[in-house]
Amino acid sequence: MSDRLSLNNQFLIAMPSLNDPNFQQSVSYICEHNDEGAMGIVINRLTDLTFSDLCDQLDIEITDTDVADVPIYHGGPVEVERGFILHTPIGEWESTLAVTKDIGLTMSQDIIQAIADGYDSDNTPPEHFIITLGYAGWSEDQIEDEIAENVWLNVPASKDILFSTPVIQRWNAAAALLGINLQQLSTEIGHS
Repeated sequence: MSDRLSLNNQFLIAMPSLNDPNFQQSVSYICEHNDEGAMGIVINRLTDLTFSDLCDQLDIEITDTDVADVPIYHGGPVEVERGFILHTPIGEWESTLAVTKDIGLTMSQDIIQAIADGYDSDNTPPEHFIITLGYAGWSEDQIEDEIAENVWLNVPASKDILFSTPVIQRWNAAAALLGINLQQLSTEIGHS
């Protein structure tokens, strides 16, 4: 990347004034950011689907019944028919983008099979994971311009918020990393 700061492994937190239905009150985890743009996963939007529904569509049998009701997230408005698994540890899967040394984004079916099989399988499933349909994408300089326009706040990501905080609390919890209470921010932009 040129002279700009990479937003990899950061949360992008929607400001209260953002009214885009795809991103209103959202938290996106940035998986890749370079001179060509950015790619992230929205981590606080659930679909009506479960892991069981996904496995039915893929003809994968679930042997670990504890994962059948794991929710599927709406990861963003791009490629909504495609699955993405954000997980830790990285492991060894067919198609993984290493975001950090221990967080990966995998797009291959082998990780879904391992999750369905559980710890009795040959491939150990990831300890923590979020399964999404779709992702969020920004073109070259778009994310930087939107941050400059106060559309987003950004902060280094927290694995606790990413994998352990209840979904409904993630927007406020991510902002709290900056010491910000989003409920106290005005949705009106003033000019003097």
